[in-house]
Amino acid sequence: MRVLVTGASGFVDSAVVRELLYAGHQVVGLARSDSAAAALTAAGAEVHRGDLDDPDSLRRGAAAADGVIHTAFRHDFSDIAASGAIDLRAVQAMGAALEGTGKPFVTTSVFLVAPGTFATEEDPAVPESVAPFRIPSEEATLALADRGVRASLVRLPPSVHGHGDGAFVPRLIDIARDRGVSAVVGDGTNHWPAVHRLDAARLFRLALEKAPAGVRLHAIGDEGVPLHALATAIGHGLDVPVVHVSHAEAAAHFGWIGHFASLDLRASSALTQQRLGWKPEEAGLLADLAGGHYFEAGRTSKL
Repeated sequence: MRVLVTGASGFVDSAVVRELLYAGHQVVGLARSDSAAAALTAAGAEVHRGDLDDPDSLRRGAAAADGVIHTAFRHDFSDIAASGAIDLRAVQAMGAALEGTGKPFVTTSVFLVAPGTFATEEDPAVPESVAPFRIPSEEATLALADRGVRASLVRLPPSVHGHGDGAFVPRLIDIARDRGVSAVVGDGTNHWPAVHRLDAARLFRLALEKAPAGVRLHAIGDEGVPLHALATAIGHGLDVPVVHVSHAEAAAHFGWIGHFASLDLRASSALTQQRLGWKPEEAGLLADLAGGHYFEAGRTSKL
């Protein structure tokens, strides 16, 4: 299958590209820069020059493909609502090119359910979620199932971990290294779900190959890692003590990530496993941290 992959040189995206190539698919990666194009070529993929801001390039790329996996997202935290609007236009542009073809279109989402719940694939997105700016894209993807597109979406958890991770967990490590303590908010019994990037990549490939139209899929390896266990693993890796901060102190200690460090998010992938035969096989988050690569000198968060 000739597959267009957006964001094909990123952390999760590059793993998706390798997974597809290994399975025998032909991959065309969206690239907006020379460095991204070079990375795709080195991986064995073709290059489609374009950008999420360029709907025409997205339509052309989707129309020439047998299927699309959309993993790119512009994380501009200075105007995250605008990033959500760009993503919606990208989904609409590629979806329009696929209408009536029956081709697969797999998009990426996050956990758009209310904190404090145990989320399943049947749970619709709600405004109380951590990323309401991504709800329109999720809804637009699912709506394509009624317009002749085998559309599905993969919800990623707060932590997609593995070599090259530059997101929330590395950010917590940076804060602990700077402050000399690994902190949790309150008693630390709140949770984050997690998945290894290679397991997530395999799920994207299976969704492309056989997901029914109109389904939500959960890329969940750990249903909920307690934050006190995560803080303890970080403390062990840096040889710093674990401390507790109050909810009122969270913003001062953690900065912008304090809100996320306070959330209780748990989720299941049982229906995803049943539908696609997918099962997480890689190390869980705590085992990955125990491997030591998260604490190597020079490694920092990209957030």
